[in-house]
Amino acid sequence: MRFFIWVVRVVSLLLVSSCREKTGRTVPASAPVRIEQRGNSAVLLRHGQPYFIRGAGGHIHLDRLKACGGNSIRVWDDLDAGAVLDDAQRRGMTVMLGIWVERETDGFDYNDREAVARQYERVRRTVLKYKNHPALLLWCMGNEWAQDATNFAVFDEVNRLTALVHELDPGHPITTAISPDSGRSIWLVRERCPELDILSVNAYGVMAQLRQFLDEGGWTKPYLISEFGPKGYWEVPLTPWKTPIEPLPQAKTTFVQQTYQQYIGSRPPGCLGAYMFFWGSKQEETHTWFSFFDDNGRESALVGLSQELWTGKRPANWAPTIRAIQTDDKLVSYAVFAPATQHRVRVLATDPEGDSLTYYWQIKPSAQHTSDYTDTSLPALTGLMQSATAAATTFRAPRQPGAYRLFIDVYDTHNHVASANLSFLVN
Repeated sequence: MRFFIWVVRVVSLLLVSSCREKTGRTVPASAPVRIEQRGNSAVLLRHGQPYFIRGAGGHIHLDRLKACGGNSIRVWDDLDAGAVLDDAQRRGMTVMLGIWVERETDGFDYNDREAVARQYERVRRTVLKYKNHPALLLWCMGNEWAQDATNFAVFDEVNRLTALVHELDPGHPITTAISPDSGRSIWLVRERCPELDILSVNAYGVMAQLRQFLDEGGWTKPYLISEFGPKGYWEVPLTPWKTPIEPLPQAKTTFVQQTYQQYIGSRPPGCLGAYMFFWGSKQEETHTWFSFFDDNGRESALVGLSQELWTGKRPANWAPTIRAIQTDDKLVSYAVFAPATQHRVRVLATDPEGDSLTYYWQIKPSAQHTSDYTDTSLPALTGLMQSATAAATTFRAPRQPGAYRLFIDVYDTHNHVASANLSFLVN
């Protein structure tokens, strides 16, 4: 076994050494955006002034983002990049512009030279098109492309693409976004992609371990948090049928507040800031898990929290709070029902300012595949709720066996929403 481990380590080092190179780049002092080393830390400079990122992922509700103290947005690709950059510029904000890097998990073959060449040319055209836009802050070379990758050629290609962007645009630093699960994941990027200026991490529940991972991976360059929000659906307890249990709104805001203050707002050495996820509405496991807004633009408590974290000023009015969903007079984290049976349900909700509240219940199938993760929420089932707009009501379980979620939205009179759901199985 020890001999096998030694062989694996030697092979890994050989793979790493095959792509190592000294960049020796010199960034001109006149560059619109550059990184300056100051003692044991680094500072992002925009037009010569320190620029700490108070950002969010997404490109809508930008006026609200600006009012909350946000200064930057992240987009994952160059679709509608011109309009996105223009919108940000009009508001005095910046953009971390994503350059999409194809992923092996999506079927891309990095041994296919023609496909790799087409991607290279696409990247070249994108950079030439947008490199002089005044709202451009950083280039982000791909998102989670290393996840489950078995072909090390993707690391080499990310490094080659980064070198290309440096050649075409020396005025903007380049990062890449990974989902770190260990020091090794960071070590691989460090060793095989030396052209990168910044490491971006999509970090949720692992924020407390991030410093350890960075140290174990030997990362000494700056880093930023490219996605941050409540604990992800891959980090929470599951029902017996393997459905993630979504935290209640108060648990989400408490986690975000404490983690942001400790690991981002405290300005750790080398940290350039963070992008909250997601400044809009997105179906990912549920349509409420990461969404800072609902489909109609109502704000969750995470919007007001962002304002407090970024400006130190509490909003004049907060979103409602949901303490629990009570089912058949019991407080449970999930439930199992027989087909077509009747059940009582009640939401326990309050408003910090005593605003009057209204309610809306829905039943939806649980998301089954990543194909369910879109910008559009899954459709609700009809005919199951006795009254969809009461704090307490009855519903009928679906006839079809399977996994479902019972959603409740609670609205106040100031365009706020609090959302929660109960996972249940029809068996």
